[in-house]
Amino acid sequence: MRVKVLSRNSFDYARETKSDIHRIHRNLDPALHQLESAREYQRAINAAKLESVFAKPFVGSLSGHADGVYCMAKHPCRVSCFVSGSCDGEIRVWNLTRQRCMHKFSAHSGFVRGVVLNTTGQTIISVGDDQTIKYWPIESYNLTGSQEPLSTVVGNMVFTGIDHHWTKPIFATSSSQVDIWDETRSEPLRSLVWGADGISSVRFSPVERNILASTGSDRSIALYDIRGVNPLRKVVLDMRSNSVTWNPMEAFNFTAASEDSNLYTFDMRRLDQALCVHMDHVGAVLDCDYAPTGKEFVSGGFDRTIRIFPYNKGHSRDVYHTKRMQRVFCVKWTCDNKFVLSGSDETNIRLWKAQASEKLGSLAPRQRAALDYSYKLKEKYKEHPQVRRILRHRHVPKLVYKQGKEKKIMMLSRQRKQENVRRHSKPDKLPSRQPERKKHIVSVVV
Repeated sequence: MRVKVLSRNSFDYARETKSDIHRIHRNLDPALHQLESAREYQRAINAAKLESVFAKPFVGSLSGHADGVYCMAKHPCRVSCFVSGSCDGEIRVWNLTRQRCMHKFSAHSGFVRGVVLNTTGQTIISVGDDQTIKYWPIESYNLTGSQEPLSTVVGNMVFTGIDHHWTKPIFATSSSQVDIWDETRSEPLRSLVWGADGISSVRFSPVERNILASTGSDRSIALYDIRGVNPLRKVVLDMRSNSVTWNPMEAFNFTAASEDSNLYTFDMRRLDQALCVHMDHVGAVLDCDYAPTGKEFVSGGFDRTIRIFPYNKGHSRDVYHTKRMQRVFCVKWTCDNKFVLSGSDETNIRLWKAQASEKLGSLAPRQRAALDYSYKLKEKYKEHPQVRRILRHRHVPKLVYKQGKEKKIMMLSRQRKQENVRRHSKPDKLPSRQPERKKHIVSVVV
């Protein structure tokens, strides 16, 4: 005789703990749930609202400088360490984990125009208004400010910027020309000149490591190969560029921060048009830096805000600001892709989260699963009007909001004027329409 016996396993219907609620069985067949899309849409709206509610990007402020913070540099080997230089000639080494200054140097008389670390991270190299290049030990543990440099090189002109090669013991400085230096020599290996009276910044590519870019006073962005004698090519824009940064994941792409409140992403193989124009700032953009993933970059400007842009989008996904923050001279994205650093004119260095609503610390498995589900919902419904409106809305200071409206009115006025000129021109003198990516490029020199 055959007897059928009911058998139930408690793991099929119970949660991990006895005090928790019971597991609910659901049939996931979409044919049985006609309101599934409506429910998901409502959950996506709630997820977007909760993201705005929990958006608290500010982590902490590192105070100690007596003047505006003009430049910063990341440590190549340690995520928690970085170096900053201020307008009074002081250099400080910081520990991000403790949020405190480890040691400081009275480095230069005047501005510290640039600061970098060598490939091993043991030596700080700085340039300043006193026409000197100085080498400092990072492990000095001296908080008196009286540390003597390891060595000093006196130049012939004021240096305006510096950047170190990613693997070799050489670095580049900018002044009225681009000089390539060896760490063991007191004279430059070679000097590169191409038309500009002054060079404001210089930056090595992290992928094609022998290629570097510089921004000049003649509104140009020039490209050089340190293995050759002559420069490669340059592009001249409408207005001067203040800084340039390379995409760490795309070898030929770089982004320039311009005085016209825009940022321009170029492919170095084709400089006759920009890949993308990033347009949300309302003042001159002073610095920019890419995330380690290459998918986003951060910028800081004269409008006292920090913006985070996707590398291929024209508008920022987030904007950070505080009441006391003044002009942002320098920005950096940390190597762990978690935080953003900004140095501004009112002597403070601020630490921000790269994702404003991200929870710091460890997460329980159920928390992580809930966050992943919310993220997928927002990605799925991000183009729906109500979800898009919530995700795009950001509160900005009143002055920035008014200047943004004025900028939009001026852009529409220029477009209307161009269309009127086209409408009333003869067919043989009809001006061509120029896209925004080509409009600001004056010339390309090869």
